[in-house]
Amino acid sequence: MWGMIRWLALCLLAGWHGGAAEPPYTGISGVYEVMVGVADAAPVLEYFAQFGFTEVASADVPADRAVTIYGVDSALRSIRLQNGATDAHGLLRVLEWATPLGPGVGFAPPQTVGTRMAVMRTTDIYRLADVFTDLRDGAGETWLLAGPVYDDLYNATEGTPSIVNRRVGVREMAVYGQWFNHVFFQRYGYTIPGYGVIGEHSPLGTSEFTHHDFVVAGDLADVTDYYETVFGFIPENDPVINGAWQAGPQVVFQMAPGRSHWYRGFVSPNDVSGKLKFFSLEGLHVADDRSGRQRPGEFGITLHSLWTPRLERVHGLAVAAGLDVGAVQRNEFDEPSFLVRGPDGASWQIIQREQSRRKPVTRFELVDVNN
Repeated sequence: MWGMIRWLALCLLAGWHGGAAEPPYTGISGVYEVMVGVADAAPVLEYFAQFGFTEVASADVPADRAVTIYGVDSALRSIRLQNGATDAHGLLRVLEWATPLGPGVGFAPPQTVGTRMAVMRTTDIYRLADVFTDLRDGAGETWLLAGPVYDDLYNATEGTPSIVNRRVGVREMAVYGQWFNHVFFQRYGYTIPGYGVIGEHSPLGTSEFTHHDFVVAGDLADVTDYYETVFGFIPENDPVINGAWQAGPQVVFQMAPGRSHWYRGFVSPNDVSGKLKFFSLEGLHVADDRSGRQRPGEFGITLHSLWTPRLERVHGLAVAAGLDVGAVQRNEFDEPSFLVRGPDGASWQIIQREQSRRKPVTRFELVDVNN
């Protein structure tokens, strides 16, 4: 059973999806950066240092230049952060706006349209639960903890669990805040090379961002199609319904009995990590919609970036697809780039880059570990 599940996972995540037409080759890796708008960068940098992120670049941008790059008439301080040596995906960019456009999505119920969640692997999920409980109850900060919850994602536990035959799976937890939403996961019995690299530099034992969750409006087959046809990502599945009958979604999304949502995932053929996961309540329930606040210049996670050695090719595909596309120009780090917004309400900065320093893993492989 474990061998068959592993084979299916390898097929899906390596690019096989039922004989559909191949997506265009764009060279895009996994999601490069989470980009978060803030009022004051200093406490944010201190916060993310505890998760292993350190500054690798910064730029001060006058308002007239920020208008050109982001469409926001505000002076900007921009800081790029990296977790360890991983630089192909999973970075963070902090955008300190002098004159922000608004509060962003803010603290909201988990299935609010416009919500963005950034996911990390950890060595000790209960330690993180304690940390955020202390921040909430002791420091009075606004955090909603959902979990931890255990799930055997691949039905990989064979027989009756015992001290010798231990269960295989993952424990995960969501933490929703005023300006950032986390998901943390800890693996048991297996690992995936290149997918969540944790080093001694990380005080809280956390990795780079491994994947990214988007709560959007609309029919997922329609509003997420451009991730395949423009960006060259591989869909892991057609949109499917999952919900409160599954342990993970029930807890992470705080789903009441009978609640459900549509789900669809994408992965880059050039990186097993930096995946995208989309959720929609279309046709199922009425959703709280704050997508109007989901734009550059607001606070919180408001856009993401991707890098590619074929920038002009991706720009042409985006224009041909009728997306909301900006001109190719230099961003604050002097990188050729452009902004694009999709029908799902997600904003992206696409960056020209020839290659990463640390080569990403492209072969998805589940490796047994004895823990």
